Amino acid sequence: MTGWRRSSSPRPSWTSRVRAVRIPAVAVVAGTLLVTGCGVLPGSTGGSREPVTVMTFAPQDTKATNMPGMPAMAKAYARWVNSHGGIDGHELRIISCNEQNTSTGAATCARRAAKEGVDAVVGSYSQHGDAFMAPLEAARIPFIGGFGISEEEFTSYLSYPVNGGQAALLAGQGLQLADVCRRVALVRPNSLAGDELPELLNAGLAGSSRRASTDILAAEDATDYTPQAEQARTKAGAGAATDDDDRPGCVTAALGDRTETFIDSFRRLPEDDRKIRVSSVLSSVSQSLIDRTGGRNGPLEGAFLTGWYPDAADARWEEMKKVISTHAFGDNRIDPADAGVQTTWIAYTVLKTVIQSLDSDEISPGKISRALDTGVRVSTDGLTPPLRWEYEDMLGVSGFPRLVNRGVTFQVVRDGRLVAQRDTFVDVSKTLTASVSGSD
Repeated sequence: MTGWRRSSSPRPSWTSRVRAVRIPAVAVVAGTLLVTGCGVLPGSTGGSREPVTVMTFAPQDTKATNMPGMPAMAKAYARWVNSHGGIDGHELRIISCNEQNTSTGAATCARRAAKEGVDAVVGSYSQHGDAFMAPLEAARIPFIGGFGISEEEFTSYLSYPVNGGQAALLAGQGLQLADVCRRVALVRPNSLAGDELPELLNAGLAGSSRRASTDILAAEDATDYTPQAEQARTKAGAGAATDDDDRPGCVTAALGDRTETFIDSFRRLPEDDRKIRVSSVLSSVSQSLIDRTGGRNGPLEGAFLTGWYPDAADARWEEMKKVISTHAFGDNRIDPADAGVQTTWIAYTVLKTVIQSLDSDEISPGKISRALDTGVRVSTDGLTPPLRWEYEDMLGVSGFPRLVNRGVTFQVVRDGRLVAQRDTFVDVSKTLTASVSGSD
């Protein structure tokens, strides 16, 4: 595959890992470090266990994709665990950082994490893995549960992904659409990350001997996508349906936050008699977007959507929703149906499990990484398959060697609601492997 950059940094031995020097908390800029109370934690017995400080970074207030719900979810999670005595007696402290959707912003956040001496970076979002991963590796800081949109999240020895990233979503989308769509047009970002998407989608389509999708490029920060919408509808609707194949054409949009802008452009097109359905991945579409675009009367009615996790109405999300209700204080940045918020919740579930497994008065980046490398098994109560990052758990193919969660979910919009199309996870291992083999 083109665009994947290979990591050449050797993995250091455990004896060479050195803890970064901590900066006193008073030096942290106000508003970026969350501490719940002081002294003895609520629900604790006043033990001497050291606080655990982590960072969550994500883009906010940019012209492209924004993920403000991720750091907001991290802070709500900290309030929740700290109100119950912390994690195994450790107060959880959160530093947030605006990644700004730039390589400079990503590198700045990573360097700040090193300067502050955080124990891990957890539940974060950035397309710029080449900018943030090197500073984290230099400081030996583990990166747990990133959103999965950069290559380095699946190649760095200090990254512990909780989902299959954009790769799994697009491969799964191809599998989902192969049997229900006559033709497929993909509208995706004109970027390095976007360049990988057509091969992944086509690998899924090829599994059912479907023709390759039409690749349509779009700017990530555009305010109108009418030309791309027209082209996508034309390509997806090309060729007359036959008596034995009356399936619709499908337009897949994978534009992050700008997917809503594309949907708006698409629904404004003059009506014609072509049978077209819109489809996407759940990193780009949520229930709130379906509601805003007209619900059952909008263009997303009948849409096929591929996600990493169960649909937001699933009972397995109830604990997260209770935490948001009780500890987010009405923070409207946190949408429980948002894939970023969900990923942050799962990432912090991993952190909690690791800290509990260590049963140590002091937590360090090295201790966390070693626990993850040596077989800590994380249950997410069914939100993902069980997670573990030992060698035998990893996919091990070029481009995604550290991918451990190969499952995706198939969902569909019915009567304006996002519901499960299948009740079980769909394994995309073979499709991901085929996408790499086909590009060699």
